[in-house]
Amino acid sequence: MSDIKLTQYSHGAGCGCKISPAVLDTILHSQLPKASFPQLLVGNESKDDAAVYDLGDGTCIVSTTDFFMPIVDDPSTFGAIASVNAISDIYAMGGEPVMAIAILGWPINKIAPSVAQAVLEGSRAVCAQAGIPLAGGHSIDCPEPVFGLAVTGKIKREHLKRNDTAKGGSLLYLTKPLGIGIVTTAQKKGIVKSEHFAQATASMLALNKLGSDLGKLPYVNALTDVTGFGLLGHLLEMCEGSGLSAEIEFAKVPRFEFLGIYIEQNSLPGGTQRNWDSYGQKVDLGSDLQRAILADPQTSGGLLISVDLDHETNFTKFLNERGLLISPFGRLTKMKGKRIIVK
Repeated sequence: MSDIKLTQYSHGAGCGCKISPAVLDTILHSQLPKASFPQLLVGNESKDDAAVYDLGDGTCIVSTTDFFMPIVDDPSTFGAIASVNAISDIYAMGGEPVMAIAILGWPINKIAPSVAQAVLEGSRAVCAQAGIPLAGGHSIDCPEPVFGLAVTGKIKREHLKRNDTAKGGSLLYLTKPLGIGIVTTAQKKGIVKSEHFAQATASMLALNKLGSDLGKLPYVNALTDVTGFGLLGHLLEMCEGSGLSAEIEFAKVPRFEFLGIYIEQNSLPGGTQRNWDSYGQKVDLGSDLQRAILADPQTSGGLLISVDLDHETNFTKFLNERGLLISPFGRLTKMKGKRIIVK
């Protein structure tokens, strides 16, 4: 099994294989009359991380699914990263996961079933870490290996966090560094340094459990996670949904410090250009370096948090108590000429 290199069987990697925002808008467009479901608090309209259904007793069900092709060669690590990424959508709504079911597509004539078993073992380990069962699933014979989860969570209605409820003047925080797409592309090219790949893998394997605590903070006014559309794409969803613009300071955006050496070698995933083609006209930035990092597709990325300006001190204390030493990298403003301005 140690000789298996899963990434050689996939044309895309992790969330970098997501359909671009512009194409996705076309796919989701419907000519049918919109059905009315008053208890559906969050659906497709806000491009949020998960669907939320109000049970009417103060509790809501949170439901999501996420799956992709291998982003690493090791089967167990692939299963673990895909699971952390899927469960993150529950945390990104401020919720708590309850259970998961697996989604597996496997080229059974190319890769031994024992390798798929290792993928599932990695998933089971992450589910156990999150305190939930991997309760079942579905599998198909597929030309490329695909794995992910459908996850069910719960939340009190008053703790629900959305991506379209941000307020002007709010501060923006990101809990994980950018650059996953750049590093994993370098790995596929065989040019990545082992210590850099280890840092990226550790980041992808870190659960966004913080989201459940963020749901309980009234001064956190919007929340989402950063995945395949890059920081710019998911921040854009927050801005457009909330009717705002954002000003960000590139120097303060969390990112791996070593990205420059790979960008110089053109180690950029195809998803970066697809992302930029979808939303670049709405962004004002100053360099190709900024675009390469800010539009980089993330797999199992961090939480993007919008915090009331007058609660910066309280939020800093909250983060420090949990071992997070991060600072705001930007703020939300009234709508300007561009949705996002990078300084």
